[in-house]
Formats: sequence, C-alpha cells, structure tokens
Amino acid sequence: MKYGRPDSEFMKWRWKPNECELPIFNPFQFLEIMRGKSMAFVGDSIGRNHMQSMICLLSRVEFPADVSYTDEYAFKRWTYPSYNFTMATFWSPYLVKTKEVDSNGGLFNLYLDEFDERWTTQIEEFDYVIINAGQWFLRPIVFYEKQKIVGCQYCSFENVTYLSWHYGYKRAFRTAYKALISARNFMGVTLLRTYAPSHFENGVWDKGGNCVRTKPFKRNETSLDGYNLELYKMQVGEFKTAEKEAKRRGLKFMLLDTTQAMLLRPDGHPDKYGHPPNKNLTLPNDCVHWCLPGPIDTWSDFLLEMLKIEDVKSTGNESFPL
Repeated sequence: MKYGRPDSEFMKWRWKPNECELPIFNPFQFLEIMRGKSMAFVGDSIGRNHMQSMICLLSRVEFPADVSYTDEYAFKRWTYPSYNFTMATFWSPYLVKTKEVDSNGGLFNLYLDEFDERWTTQIEEFDYVIINAGQWFLRPIVFYEKQKIVGCQYCSFENVTYLSWHYGYKRAFRTAYKALISARNFMGVTLLRTYAPSHFENGVWDKGGNCVRTKPFKRNETSLDGYNLELYKMQVGEFKTAEKEAKRRGLKFMLLDTTQAMLLRPDGHPDKYGHPPNKNLTLPNDCVHWCLPGPIDTWSDFLLEMLKIEDVKSTGNESFPL
C-alpha cells in the first residue's frame, strides 16, 4: 500500500476447509505451546516469508529480540523472552550443499548426496523444523553425486547428460530427510510445508509476467497442473517414504499441506508494489512471495491447529480447545 497498491480485499479472505472449521491463529495459544521450545524454518525465501508472517501475528503478544549469530539476512534468529521461545531461518533453497558458479547466468552446482552444513550442523537444537523447497529447482543447475557431475539442466556443457529438475528435486529432499533422521541428537518434529504455486500471468517472471487479480480464484476456476502438480506430488512422495524411516527411529514427521489453499490466491502477491517505484530501473513483478497481512497468514492457522492436536495426543493436555 505504501508503494501504491490500491486494493485491500486480499487481506480479508480466509481459507475454509470442507466439513470443519479452522480457528483463526491465536498467538497466545501458540506461544504457550511453544514455551521453552524452538522452531527452525529451512529452505528458500518463502520459508522466510512464513517466519515473517508469524512474527507479525505474534506481535499482538510480544515483540522478539534479535539474537542472530550473524548479520546475514538469510540466517536470522529471534527469541521471545517471556516464553523462552526461539525462531530461526536457515537459507537453503536447494536443501543440500550448493555452490553458485555463475552469478550472471544463475548457474548452481548441487551436490545431491551432501548435506548443507549451514543448517544441518545446527539443527539438533531445534524442537520443530519446517522445511520447504520449490522454485529454485527450475533454474540452470549442474547435478553432482559422489563428487562427480551426473548431469545438468539448462547448461551448455559438452558431453554432459541432460537431467531435469525432477532428478535433483527428489534426491535433494532425500538427502535433507537423511540429515534429519541420521542426526544423532535430533529428537524434534519435522514438518514439510508443501509447495506454494506462483501466479504469473501475461508472461513469465522475467518477461513481464504479472499478478494483477484482486480476488481469489473460485474452486472451479483453476487446478493444480503442470510443474506445480509435479513438484507437489514429488515432495509429498519423498515425505511419505522418509516418514516411515523416521518412525522407526522414533521421530515425528508431519505434513503441513498448504498447496491447495495458496493455489486459489493469485491476489495475495506484491506484484509491482513490493518495492518503491523507480523510473530508472525495471524490476520483475513479484508473484512468488506473499503480502503481509495476506494469504500466507493461513499457514499459521494450519500450524497451530496441528500443534494443538499433537499436544493432546502426546501429553493428554486439553488446555487448548480444538
């Protein structure tokens, strides 16, 4: 709005599940459940977007203190002193070890069988880990396994096998789950927050694509298809496989499925209003991230309800009405 967005209806719509009610996020309940605990958001900037949404929602109760170990924006930690609750974000858009080899062309090396130690070496201290990954796998990538190139996507290397993002996406999730399951002292709960579709229309992201709709889609106006459907099915498939292995080790995996709710919200992105207008600079419209307040706040509705149900199951504590 500061940068000129004229409409405000996007803040007023809420997700309504079939055959049940989804209570609106209660920050007091959330912080009480999280008392003495910690939560990490691991993945890309949409994961950070989720944490920012939660910080805004929790501000009704308390403003957090910045206790980050670094000045890097991508690795922030916040604590709520009254509740001894800490949240952290770990920038890892591919979830595995990565090296950027061409900043101009955006080419990345992905070491599909190697942990990203920027988060895996710190994750044991967290009680809840929410992971996500998606859009970055559609970029130019060179895939490595056992320290050797096994293929690449959108690269011009001679005598290198073409491998699509499908290959890397599945294996990256496998390695991320392996990092969590094999961590000797990790006893936390892992949540997969499913893929949130972007909503570019009238072109792709770097060719004038925009998202100017001001109302949600109706259910019959769109469906999950194409690469959005493939990303969703692949990550859920890998999650279900890892969940079985985690169960054998006594670990809890939970599915935070937000995809359908977000598919219907083309109105919830910043579009051209995510930055000050600049006559001398043309920036891509943002139809990937989410406005605050906006549709992404629903993720905290989902999360709190899941935590309340899990709290009753594990402790028999019915302090919070379901």
